[in-house]
Amino acid sequence: MAADAISRALARPALAAPGVAPVPAPAGRRLPGLCAVVPVHDEEASLAAVAEGLLAVLPSLAERWELIVVDDGSRDATAAIAERLASARAGVRVVRHPDNRGYGAALRSGLAATRHPFVFWMDGDGQFDGRQLPALVAALGDADAAVGYRARRADRWLRRVNTAAWNLLVRTLFALPVRDVNCAFKLVRRAALGSLVPEACGAMVSTELLVRLCHRGGRIVEVPIEHFPRRDGRPSGAAPRVVLRAFVELARLGPRLRRPTAR
Repeated sequence: MAADAISRALARPALAAPGVAPVPAPAGRRLPGLCAVVPVHDEEASLAAVAEGLLAVLPSLAERWELIVVDDGSRDATAAIAERLASARAGVRVVRHPDNRGYGAALRSGLAATRHPFVFWMDGDGQFDGRQLPALVAALGDADAAVGYRARRADRWLRRVNTAAWNLLVRTLFALPVRDVNCAFKLVRRAALGSLVPEACGAMVSTELLVRLCHRGGRIVEVPIEHFPRRDGRPSGAAPRVVLRAFVELARLGPRLRRPTAR
C-alpha cells in the first residue's frame, strides 16, 4: 500500500491547476542564496507535485538554493515520499518530527535548518503553485519581506469567514500592514529575522513572525497569488483544535507582541 501511494504521488504532474502558466524569472534578479521550506503533515498526494513545482524555478532564481521538506509526524506515506525526493533530486533535504507538533513548530524547524540569506516558505497541500515564486523575488526589491495574498480564495465559505475574522482581529490588535496574514507564501531576508525563533507552535506563527519583523523595522511588500482548490487530503486549518490553539497562543503571546520593543 505504501509503495503504491509513493508511486502514484511521484507520478502526479507538478501543476497545482490545469492551465496555470509559471511566472517568468525576473530579468537580472538572481538571489545569492535561497532556501524554500515546505512544512507537511499527511500530504502524500500533493507533496511530490509541490516539490517539483519549486524545483522547476529555484535554479533560475538563486546562485545557490535548496528545498527543505519538514515532515511533521505524518502517518501516511509523506515521509517516505520526501525521502525518495531527497535521494533522487539534488538540493532536497528532509527534516522529520517523530510526532505531530503543529504548523508553527514545523516552520520553526525548517527555519533553523536554513543556510542561505533568503528564505521562502509555502504549504505543501497543493493550493499554491511554487512556480509563482518568481513574482515574490521580482517584487522584493530592497524590502525585507515579500508576502503573498490570495487574490481569490479557493476555500469553502466557512474557511473564508474564519480567515477574514482572524485577519481583522490580528491586523487591529497589532497594526499589521498585511491583508492576508496566514497566506503561506512568503519570502523573507534571513538577516531581517536575525536570531528570532518563533514561539508559536500552531497557526499563530505567521502573525508572530510578521509582528516581530515589523517591530524590527522591517519593510513588507504584498503580491497577489493564485490560490487553488485542494485536490487531495483533508484541510486542517479550520479544525476546532487548530483554531483553539491559535487563540490560546494569541492570548499568551499577544500582550508581548503588542509592545513595540518585542523581540
